[in-house]
Amino acid sequence: MEKRGLSAALSAAGIPVAPGVAFADELRLGLRGVVRRVWAPRGTQVVQLLELRYEWRYLVLAVDGLGGRLWWQWTTSMKGMTLAPVVAAWRDAGIPGVVWDGAGSHRGHPVREVGLPTVVQPAASPELNPAERVFEEVRRAVEGRVYAALADKVAAVEAYLTALAAAPARIRSLAGWAWIAAALHPPENPPAS
Repeated sequence: MEKRGLSAALSAAGIPVAPGVAFADELRLGLRGVVRRVWAPRGTQVVQLLELRYEWRYLVLAVDGLGGRLWWQWTTSMKGMTLAPVVAAWRDAGIPGVVWDGAGSHRGHPVREVGLPTVVQPAASPELNPAERVFEEVRRAVEGRVYAALADKVAAVEAYLTALAAAPARIRSLAGWAWIAAALHPPENPPAS
């Protein structure tokens, strides 16, 4: 996809250039703790507990930033066979197409077989994906704490995403970027030259 080429890439993939297109990605969420910055009085030493177990699940999330909608599911791996039912659920939810990165599982046969048109983002460009912005907020809400079990951390993320999904204006402020709106709302009557 070229710079300012979202409209052309959507058209080439057979996706209508209109609002409703979702941007998607995955977040590996686990019990390997992450230290976060915290406020503390000057001169005091901050002690943060860490969970050091290698146990995780994948949060597969799609966001329509202009419409203020989220879709998410949990998977145990990023293999194409695991992602295909998630993509099928997005298709059944009425998403006209998905824009995401070029991971092998995204381009694999099981996902393509579902029939939902996709557009691959440029490599190494997470700043172009609004789903990454949602993931920043998820991390802010749940990281820096110790959870007794992975199910507890997943429940905390579920609670956060459920509250976020109930606030479309908040989703639009996080992921309804101006360049996406410009690409998905092309001028109907371009000026004559």
